[in-house]
Order: sequence, then C-alpha cells, then structure tokens
Amino acid sequence: MGRLGGKIALITGGNSGIGLATAKRFVDEGAYVFITGRREAELNAAVKEIGANVTGVQGDVANLGDLDRLFAQIKQEKGKLDIIFGNAGITPMTAGTTPITPLGTITEENYDSLFNVNVKGLLFSIQNALPLLSDGGSIILNASIVASKGFANWSVYSATKASVRSFARSWASDLKDRRIRVNALSPGYIDTTPWQSSDVAEVRANIEASGSVPLGRFGTADEVAKVVVFLASDDSSYVTGTELFVDGGVAQI
Repeated sequence: MGRLGGKIALITGGNSGIGLATAKRFVDEGAYVFITGRREAELNAAVKEIGANVTGVQGDVANLGDLDRLFAQIKQEKGKLDIIFGNAGITPMTAGTTPITPLGTITEENYDSLFNVNVKGLLFSIQNALPLLSDGGSIILNASIVASKGFANWSVYSATKASVRSFARSWASDLKDRRIRVNALSPGYIDTTPWQSSDVAEVRANIEASGSVPLGRFGTADEVAKVVVFLASDDSSYVTGTELFVDGGVAQI
C-alpha cells in the first residue's frame, strides 16, 4: 500500500515544480491526491502526467471563492482529507513584479502580489480545509531559507516566508487537541522553472560558483518531495511545529 496508503491529500500549487513532484510521490505511496493550479492547461497536463488517483481543481488560493469551490468538490468526492501540503506560492521572479526591490523602491503592487498568495492564500487554504481534515492528520507548509537568511532586496518575499514559518509554530499549538501535526519545510536553491529562465542564468551561475551551497549544486524538486512524504507519513509521527531545511546546507553557513 505504501506509506500513504488510503490517505486523501491536497497539494496547492500541484501543477508544477515541487508540488507536481510531491503529487507523484504521494500517488506512488498510495494516496489519492487533489492538486490545484491557476493555469488550467498546465493543471490538465499535470493530471495527465501523474496518471491515476488524482483530481485537478483549477483555482487561485488568494481567491476565497475558488477555495470554497475546491473544498466543496473534495467534500463531495472524498468526504475528508488526511494530508495538506500548502505549497502554492510565488516569488518576485514569478509574481509579475520587479524581482529586485531594495528598501525605498518597494511598491504596493510588490507587497500585495506576494502577501496575497503566500500569506493570505495559505492561511485561508488551511483554515477552510480544517472541517474536512481528519484528527491525527498532517499539514506541511512550504516556507523557504529566505526566512532565515538576510538576502538583500528580497525583504517583502522573505517576510512572507517568515510568516509561513510562524504559522507552523502557532498552528501546531492550535491543533494539538486534534493531534494534527503541522510542520514547515524550507527549500533552498531548487532547480524549478524560475531558475531555468535565461534571465537569471548569470545569477544562477554565480551562486553555483560561489561555494555558498555546501553540497555544491541546486537541489531537485524530487529531493524536496521525498521530505514532504516523510512529513506526511507516520515516519514523522513525533514531529510537529518544526522547520526542516532542504537546502544543501545554505541556511547553516
């Protein structure tokens, strides 16, 4: 049956990158998975790639109407959830705003685009899922090393991910009576779409050449997915409120 045999899981932002890699791992481990994504064509392609035991629900986590529709469909089709991976999020490179925003140049658009998805969207994704989430379930939140490192010009994005880390601590306390575990994972430099653009090729080359990653390379989405499986399964049955770094050591030096 696998480590997640018979479990029902939701992965927000499951149509690409870490979310898609995790959906594949969850299905391989025996789970039935709901995935969300804003872009319908990409979502449909992801469902086809996963192949079985998956439902794609188009929507934006920052839109509360889309969340209502998502959870109504999960309730109708499966009646419960056992695992939630709050993965949907954007970076300055994918938000449609200027990636480099030093203090003094930050705009309301910069702020709203990042906080609406990374904080508001995550909060209401988890809160609205609670009536369906089984006691003893697992919630995993996708944070980032930027919450622990002081990267110049990325203060707003870093603040959103610090909020995610804080949510994991607080919600682990909020949900302890239901034995629901809440943990955060913090990826470092991962070889996903934002880092595959020619626009950031020079930045990526400089990172790889600088020695700032002790393991000497970018990680893969599947390496992160393996950690999500651990946090979703009974292998981590005594782990809650923690932050697990998947970063090749970047945040530790």
